[in-house]
Amino acid sequence: MVNYRKYISSAAVLASGFFLAQSTVSTVLYSQAYDNQRNTLNLPSPITSVAEKTILSAKELVDINVNTMMADPVLKNASWGFVVYDPKTKKVISSYNENTPLVPASTTKLLTTETALNLLGENYRWMTQLEYSGTIDESGVLNGNLYLIGSGDPSLGTNKAGAWSYRDIVSDFMSGLSREGIKKVNGDIIIQTALFKGNITMLPENVVWLENNNYYLPVGTTREINPANEKLIVKKSGFASDKKYFYVSPYVNQMVYAEKYDGDGVLTTKLPDAPAYLANTFRTTLVKSGIGVTGKVTPKMTDAAPESRKLVAAYKSPTLGDIVFYTNQHSDNSLAEALLKTVGYQKMGDQTSESGRIVVTNHLKNESFDMIGLNYMDGSGLSRGNNVTPISQVKFLTSLMDEKYYKTYFTSLPVGGQSGTLKRMFIGTGNGQVFAKTGTLNKVKTLAGYLKTNSGKTLVFSLMVNNYSGSVDMVKKRMEKILEPALDL
Repeated sequence: MVNYRKYISSAAVLASGFFLAQSTVSTVLYSQAYDNQRNTLNLPSPITSVAEKTILSAKELVDINVNTMMADPVLKNASWGFVVYDPKTKKVISSYNENTPLVPASTTKLLTTETALNLLGENYRWMTQLEYSGTIDESGVLNGNLYLIGSGDPSLGTNKAGAWSYRDIVSDFMSGLSREGIKKVNGDIIIQTALFKGNITMLPENVVWLENNNYYLPVGTTREINPANEKLIVKKSGFASDKKYFYVSPYVNQMVYAEKYDGDGVLTTKLPDAPAYLANTFRTTLVKSGIGVTGKVTPKMTDAAPESRKLVAAYKSPTLGDIVFYTNQHSDNSLAEALLKTVGYQKMGDQTSESGRIVVTNHLKNESFDMIGLNYMDGSGLSRGNNVTPISQVKFLTSLMDEKYYKTYFTSLPVGGQSGTLKRMFIGTGNGQVFAKTGTLNKVKTLAGYLKTNSGKTLVFSLMVNNYSGSVDMVKKRMEKILEPALDL
């Protein structure tokens, strides 16, 4: 907390300067009409603002703003913390409750995406391959099976981050069959996704599904997928107009979420199993194109006696760097959870959220993350069981500035007034100078990242507000107000 005593002399000078300036202006420029207009609009005195900036340092103005916010009606009963940190001197410039564990919301993605970049590399890609077993006779009949080999690509068929659509992938697979001269398939289309290991896991604790602007969390199973089994249970107005449909999933017996609803009880925008959907779409396209398939689409997670197979076509996902960019810019919860499962699989051979959490926390320990107050429950930040301190966030972000993937990581963050989830904040002051991940849950608003000062320095900050009063827009305005003088540091 800021101590006002050190500002007594400055305040005294400020007061005398303000009195002199006010009396001078009154003598020279006094207008009753202007005075009445100023009182009606309740405008702040521009002279006071100029005098403050002339007499008080930027740090003092930051501290005063923080102290002022303690009595603000929106924040006075909230739990909140703030740190602005100089990565060169390794010193805190200003702070409030910096060691208090708070719910970070989607700033949790800062930890998830960095772990993925660190452990997998920014050029990592997921592969989805089409292969066949058996032989092709002179009539073009394949006496064998087609294999669709999945690798857990979280962007498969979504068009996210430049990913191909299902139609484009199927078209490429069809071209591969044409090159092989396959005109009929006497066999099955087998989905080989052994890495999932029948993964049906419970959702992270304290996930609040009925919060405005939350997204669907991936189910993570390859067993008996049928989107029509997703039962619509709520169609409610009062949520955001483009995000208001809630379903019960038979795969985890918990509520899931869709961005739109096209009727007939079919969940059209979020699919529990992308490889199964791709395989069924592929089979349908084959039949419509005159290439008969005698067998069916069937999953095979383990294969004790694998057949000899030949590669027909392979689809590569966008790079991990591209996926991380999309994840942080759009605060995409499904991609973040998929990254969590991917690092779990790569390090522990088990693509579950539980393994992912172990991998992320172990990575953070190895990187000397300040574990005091940390509770990492999921990859996206939807769980209210997540906790982190503002000081640990800024020290973590500072440590990344020497990493080889820092540029990719930094670029993935939304830019104030310009891109992603920060496009509508810092439209005036701070436009193009704040690079940060946002977080939003009901009565939780957070922001953590980097800011470029007017003098060209890079500072690191964390600002987390829990249990505030009023609207989220009111909190955003307070956050902008706290950070505004920091741009002059």
